[in-house]
Amino acid sequence: MTPYADRQSRLTLSDLLNMKQTGEKITCLTAYDASFTALLEQSGIEVILIGDSLGMVIQGHDNTLPVSVEAMIYHCRCVSKARQRALLIGDLPFASYATPDQALHNAARLIQDGGVDMVKLEGNKTASIAHLTSNGIPVCGHLGLLPQSVNLLGGYKVQGRDPQQAERLLDDAQAIAEAGASLLVLECIPAELAGKISRAINIPVIGIGAGIECDGQVLVIYDLLNINSGHRPRFCKNFLEDRHSIQDAILAYQNAVKQGTFPGAEHSY
Repeated sequence: MTPYADRQSRLTLSDLLNMKQTGEKITCLTAYDASFTALLEQSGIEVILIGDSLGMVIQGHDNTLPVSVEAMIYHCRCVSKARQRALLIGDLPFASYATPDQALHNAARLIQDGGVDMVKLEGNKTASIAHLTSNGIPVCGHLGLLPQSVNLLGGYKVQGRDPQQAERLLDDAQAIAEAGASLLVLECIPAELAGKISRAINIPVIGIGAGIECDGQVLVIYDLLNINSGHRPRFCKNFLEDRHSIQDAILAYQNAVKQGTFPGAEHSY
């Protein structure tokens, strides 16, 4: 067990930064309700993401675009009531942060009414990030595959494979960190590029389909448990296979991330 898994007090952004600096991998999973949150807490997961992925795995949509701010607040509140020590991140949903002022209004709602510690937004939104952080709201950035931009991207495709796109992602990551973001999620980009970005910026980088060199990993809890009626992305692994309980599966995920055995080459690009 790690020193953070044994702690009773709530984890902070300073703790996550220290983990990056000392080389301890950060574990993150999604949750949308109190029951799953309790299981993640019992396992010592450091970060819980209330993702707009709930639009697909909870609400049954084809993508995340229909998710409303009200739905996010509801699920954030469900998770926050069961939270004991994990740091909570809530997604700002599609079209809820078109301007810095709109971002501030909706981020404040997720924090005040939903109970999260920080908000996550997609893309190089440096003006909104700076506006939020200057008003005391911690921000997690998100680059690579952006689910809220799936129509612009032409589907769920790996990003950053050509040199120009890779350079742009590196520049965007540096800009997001300089704007005041405290964390960055990288989704579906080549593992080599993700490692380069993780080393280039001084904030923790959480990967999903971004290789082993990120400072931590995140998965959708339903993918970890192989509860998926459609196509399962390459970066997912069924941790419930050959295990007797959901708790065992979560612990297996945590141990694999901490020990550096997940993600493997077969889960990376």
